[in-house]
Amino acid sequence: MPTAEIALRIIRACKELGIHTVAVHSTADETSLHRFFSDQDVCIGSEMAADSYLNIPRIISAAEITNAGAIHPGYGFLAENSKFARICAENKIKFIGPTPEVIDKMGDKATARETMKKAGVPIIPGTGIIADETNALKAANEIGYPVIIKATAGGGGKGMRICKNDNEIKNNFPIARNEAGKSFNNPDVYMEKYIENPHHIEIQILADEHGNIIHLGERDCSIQRRHQKLIEETPSPIMNPELRRQMGEAAVKGAKEVGYTGAGTIEFLVDDADGKFYFMEMNTRIQVEHSISELLTTIDIVKWQIRVAAGEKLKYSQGDIGFKGHCIECRINAEDPEHDFRPNPGKITGYHLPQGLGVRVDSHCYAEYVIPPYYDSLIGKLIVWGEDRTEAIARMKRSLDELTIQGIKTTIPFHKQVMNNEDFIKGSFTTRFLENFKMTREENHGK
Repeated sequence: MPTAEIALRIIRACKELGIHTVAVHSTADETSLHRFFSDQDVCIGSEMAADSYLNIPRIISAAEITNAGAIHPGYGFLAENSKFARICAENKIKFIGPTPEVIDKMGDKATARETMKKAGVPIIPGTGIIADETNALKAANEIGYPVIIKATAGGGGKGMRICKNDNEIKNNFPIARNEAGKSFNNPDVYMEKYIENPHHIEIQILADEHGNIIHLGERDCSIQRRHQKLIEETPSPIMNPELRRQMGEAAVKGAKEVGYTGAGTIEFLVDDADGKFYFMEMNTRIQVEHSISELLTTIDIVKWQIRVAAGEKLKYSQGDIGFKGHCIECRINAEDPEHDFRPNPGKITGYHLPQGLGVRVDSHCYAEYVIPPYYDSLIGKLIVWGEDRTEAIARMKRSLDELTIQGIKTTIPFHKQVMNNEDFIKGSFTTRFLENFKMTREENHGK
């Protein structure tokens, strides 16, 4: 049921498994490639997400009239919606993902913290749900400034505020609750110690319905803006075998504690000051950046999501998982990086993709395709593999030079400059990378 790039990725996996596919789409996505490459397609509503991609009755109806036995939610929209997963089960449709109970437990960030703590996974010093400003002030002073207020049902930076003193708590606490309520229909917030210079490291896991759980190593997602990832790579430049072992084991323990099944991601912060890592959250779905883990391990994560949902046992043990080379992914968005990454939807008038050894592009776009203004601005993902990080960076530079997207502004110039940035090349960057990064103005040249 997902749209655009990830839907096309899922369709490819299904075709290789011999599975018939049905694409649902809104009126705004009538020209998206996922519709054309599926075996069937159903329009489920207008361009407004509430009328289509968030309209559960219409999605279930589409599944029923096409005799679909399973729904893959991709990422975004209803991918982590336990109500949707329950309704799928009630209608005897397999939801390709974890159980509704697991989605609920991991979707509530405060509950997720306590679950991971019980499993022995390191968590950032913090609180449960905070009811009012008085308790927020008390908690902040007990934890020690700076602190960060987070929405318990949050994601994508919504309902999140950093506070460095009592006055900022007084100002930001009601704002965070209000934003959380509007974004997630749940105003509850909690508080954590704010790690000022962290690395954002996530561990990819796979779990079957027979109790087998493995991890596929880490991804470094530290280069981001407004808590939205821009560049990911694996292995992480800060990783060593012992840290990978510790973080991988912690992720597997956490997944076992919650009874996880399918593909998921345990996200951690690693403190640049002392190298300690802490649980941040769990994503109970496929991630945009799963592609680099697939290239590094040669394991098709999407296929295994589907196989696990069909009751298959994982054929891998942890000892079977190898990590060869280095992978980097650049998210290519229809945004203007010279103007604070302002969205720039419109018609793609020219489109050329890079090719060659170690280059992969996941995209639903093509020449003359119109990027709609209603959804995420992702055009596609440019992914490269190299024998080592130096070769991967060189290959990404070459691929970015080849990648041509005309008619709209894109993030290609930003990625080019990052690949030439001294701190990035040295691997010495954290989530605060963009605070010190200044784009030099250059012509987009149709890119």
